[in-house]
Amino acid sequence: MNKTIKLTASAHYIPKKLVTNQELSQIMDTNDRWIQQHTGIQTRYYATKQNTSDLGSEVAQQLLKTSGLAAAEIDLIIVATITPDSLTPATAVLVQQKIGATKAVAFDVSAACAGFIFALSTAEKFLRSGQFQHAMVIASEVNSKMLDFQDRKSAVFFGDGAGGVLLSTTTDSNAELFYGEKLLTKPAPEVIHSGRIPVIKQIAAGQYPQLDAFYQDGHAVYDFVTNNVPRYLKNFLTEQHVTAKQIGLVVPHQANLRLIEQLSQQLEIPLERFAINVTKIGNTSSAGVAIGLDQALKAGKRPKYALLTGFGAGLAFGACLVNLFGENN
Repeated sequence: MNKTIKLTASAHYIPKKLVTNQELSQIMDTNDRWIQQHTGIQTRYYATKQNTSDLGSEVAQQLLKTSGLAAAEIDLIIVATITPDSLTPATAVLVQQKIGATKAVAFDVSAACAGFIFALSTAEKFLRSGQFQHAMVIASEVNSKMLDFQDRKSAVFFGDGAGGVLLSTTTDSNAELFYGEKLLTKPAPEVIHSGRIPVIKQIAAGQYPQLDAFYQDGHAVYDFVTNNVPRYLKNFLTEQHVTAKQIGLVVPHQANLRLIEQLSQQLEIPLERFAINVTKIGNTSSAGVAIGLDQALKAGKRPKYALLTGFGAGLAFGACLVNLFGENN
């Protein structure tokens, strides 16, 4: 039997270390003017004393406080991340431990900057099954620990942060959050990659695991977003029988301001209807959409039709149309 799913709570957390463009210009060949012209990013925040599970746990605690639920009532925790504390155990398990969610099932989802959308989709299926009642969906990233600070074309973009939602089943059929979704992957593993682990070359005492830093081909990413994402989104809205004019809020992946401006133009949705946080906190990978959703909700933006979309390494793409139970703009 299908269950109705409602949005019970939302939250986000940004670490305290503010990093300016000027500060980055001291350690790499760049400057504030170049960064702002090409990305629109003014500042970002780094987690210098916290790991990914710590940021995720901050969000989880807020979700519990806002919802009034006890940790023992949470039966599913999904963390979207490409910067986990470790390959195993899952970061979600560490969040589970830190908040004392003793009865939950916890696991990670890795879909890069589309991770929050993929995690939402996964949680929705679990909740529809009727075996789960309360699910935390958290996107948490400490991108700073994976950056090559000699690579100015990548390092200047990224910041750290976490966001998430608490979804619950309900008997109120009018409270349904989800209208529909669309997930796609277009294999292009050389465009964006991070944390590659090489195979061993020899059996020797000095052999030790290593991994590489984050890398992206900026031009290829730009081409993918501008040439493919708007078409995907237009087709998705057509499938949902919703027009661009009906969309009251767009919460996109916070890649950079220039790409968001391109999406606004190609979708013909005014930029003021877009949730934008990349200028102040940088590209927080999978967390950007989750943070943007919480910021929009706290600002009172609750349109009947809200479009959430993420796109990134894979190349992965996800879109979700949701009802935030307000009037359209």
